[in-house]
Amino acid sequence: MDNIDKARAVTRRFQIEGEAGDIRVNRQGHINSTFISEFTENGRIRRYTHQMINKSVFSDPARIMENIASVTSHIRAKIENLPDRELRCLEVISARDGKPYALDEDGNYWRTYRYIDEAISYDKVPGSDIAYNLGRGIGLFQKQLSDYNASSLYIPLPHFHDMAMRYSQLDEAAANDTKKRKEMVLDELSFLDENRKRGCTIWNDYEKGLLPERVTHNDTKINNVLFSPETGEALCVIDLDTIMPGTVLFDTGDMIRTACSTADEDEKEASLMDFSIDSYKAITDGYLSLASSFLTEAETAGIKESGRMMAQIMAVRFLTDYLNGDVYYRIDYPEHNLVRARTQIALIKAMDRRWKDF
Repeated sequence: MDNIDKARAVTRRFQIEGEAGDIRVNRQGHINSTFISEFTENGRIRRYTHQMINKSVFSDPARIMENIASVTSHIRAKIENLPDRELRCLEVISARDGKPYALDEDGNYWRTYRYIDEAISYDKVPGSDIAYNLGRGIGLFQKQLSDYNASSLYIPLPHFHDMAMRYSQLDEAAANDTKKRKEMVLDELSFLDENRKRGCTIWNDYEKGLLPERVTHNDTKINNVLFSPETGEALCVIDLDTIMPGTVLFDTGDMIRTACSTADEDEKEASLMDFSIDSYKAITDGYLSLASSFLTEAETAGIKESGRMMAQIMAVRFLTDYLNGDVYYRIDYPEHNLVRARTQIALIKAMDRRWKDF
């Protein structure tokens, strides 16, 4: 039985009414296997998203789905009176036994969401208006969860943004040098070592309790937000697998890192990487228009640094994987992770050059 047949069979394990129609593969995303189905109920076609959760990445899919079901229920309770509420939060479709997931015959974990029609996504920020609305979307998401008990959440990726741990992994990879690549990256290692102390600041402040523990998304790039095609408004934050406790600066940082860079993450010509101050200002204006109501002074003060920190931790992770022989990130050619590390270092340098301007 291929995955399409598995997906078709597993749909009936969820609380979906109507007559099953077409089902197809959705090739966006690189971790989970995703499918879109159509069901006809009372003459109306409804679409659903089905995903087989990758157990090699997420060791406890059941607890991840408990996180997602709980967080989305919390948000949905706050928007239940809105006429377009179906567009504004993921809706987890329960399995027939009431759980937020179902198992197929091979023991794979599956989940189902109601597909959000009438919304679009972007891979890149097309302009300052969308940048502003991206900031508002992440700000609203955090505001809706600002009264949620973050400590109750399961942590799927412990120490995910622990910079000191990431540096220890880099140090080990450089010391072992199993693929004999260290001599090619001495400049990158030197730069990252010079910036080690600064890069650890946000994580250290979080560990000391100087930054509040809140619900964090941890993957706030623009294609994880759905927008209205008519108004450009950010409607819904998706891809909630990495929901866990943390500081909001992890989310502002990844949003800034990905949306304000002028080149792709795997751009081979690092000199093309720059930092867009216009995008930064639009994003932070949008974000603070909603988030300022609950942020502490320390959180607000850390927003600017957060983008640099996230670029730094990604540079460390990419370079570590390159030295280790590319065992974590998928690559298209042997130097791919080195290229990624260099673009992140170029982004850090661009931010430093413009630091007084934003």
